[in-house]
Amino acid sequence: MKYIRCEVKDNIARIVLNRPEVLNALCPELYDELSTALTDVESDRAIRAVIITGAGEKAFAAGADIAAMQPYTANQARMFATKAQRPLNLISQLPQPVIAAVNGLALGGGCELALACDLRIASTAAKFGQPEINLAIIPGGGGTQRLARVIGIACAKDLIFTGRLIGAPEALNLGLVSRVVPGQELMPCAEELALAIARKAPIAMRLAKAAINKSADLPTPAGLDYEIECFAECFATQDQKEAMDAFLAKRPPRIEGR
Repeated sequence: MKYIRCEVKDNIARIVLNRPEVLNALCPELYDELSTALTDVESDRAIRAVIITGAGEKAFAAGADIAAMQPYTANQARMFATKAQRPLNLISQLPQPVIAAVNGLALGGGCELALACDLRIASTAAKFGQPEINLAIIPGGGGTQRLARVIGIACAKDLIFTGRLIGAPEALNLGLVSRVVPGQELMPCAEELALAIARKAPIAMRLAKAAINKSADLPTPAGLDYEIECFAECFATQDQKEAMDAFLAKRPPRIEGR
């Protein structure tokens, strides 16, 4: 691929946005490559966690190419937003948890990409924002929906209406990220978290992710019913029997993903 790098090691897929010369700006071709990589991840049962980050030290992804977007018609803008949302929706549908390791600027589409991930870790140099309003447009890659669900409607309106950028400490305070670490510790921290996830039972992990995601879409009674079904499904797995046997025997479980 031209715009991303992808490698799999220790049951973890590492996807790197690889356009550091333009701060990993998100173009249609990059979105296409990201969709392809995520589709491959989804079908690989050996992969149990995913890390997404940006090449270089300056940016996770600094948004879309404004010069390319400036002449868009409304229909072209609709097509671009549809292409942008496809890989982000794939992230939420993946059975594996996805970690965004945000190493610098995560603006516009870059912030939306991070928001689509299940977990976000930021370096102390990271900055987040949805500055689209400064260009007389609004977020088109899911920002109005996911940001509000992650940090709440009032705080999402603050960021989207003003277009202001926030640093890692404020992002942590808002719940936009779960951890902030020095830059040199970012990938080791992300990999440690991914390894911890990869050691868990993958079927239970998939069901946990699905049940949590459903909480944003279903009324509470329906969500609770969905949780019951996911809980019950865990008891049809070999991993559940093994993990509980191991707990009772006071030994480490042998998780096989079955």
